[in-house]
Amino acid sequence: MRAAGVDLGRVRIGLAVEDELGLLAHPRPPLDGRDVARAVATLAERARAEGIGRFVVGLPVRLDGREGPEARRARAFARRLEAATALPVELWDERLSSRQASALLREGGASARSSRGRVDGAAAALILQSYLDSRRARAQ
Repeated sequence: MRAAGVDLGRVRIGLAVEDELGLLAHPRPPLDGRDVARAVATLAERARAEGIGRFVVGLPVRLDGREGPEARRARAFARRLEAATALPVELWDERLSSRQASALLREGGASARSSRGRVDGAAAALILQSYLDSRRARAQ
C-alpha cells in the first residue's frame, strides 16, 4: 500500500502519492480546500483508486516549534480523514514546505502566476518525500 502526502490549504489542498517502489513522491492535481467534507470524500476515493494505505498530513508548526491555529486545523483535518477512510494518518512537520516548493518551481523557470496551482502539489510532494526518506533511513 502506498502513502499519500497532503498539504492542507484554505483554498487548495495539495496531494502527492508515493510511486510503486516507495522511493519518490509524485504530485497530483490539487483539491478544493474550501469544502473540507468534499475534500475528505475525494481523498477517500483516491485512496481506493490508487491503492493508498496511509496519509501523511503536513503539520504547519512555527519556526520556534510551537503550534498555532493552522496546526490545530491540520490536526482536526487528520482526525476527520482517518475517521472517513479507516486508514492511518500521520502528521509530519512541514515547516516552510510551501515556500520551498515555490522556490523550486521558480528555479525551474515557472513564474509566480503560472506556478500558483502547482505549488500545492509540489509542497505535498516535499512533505511526502521527507516522510519516505525518513522511513527508509529508519529501516536501515
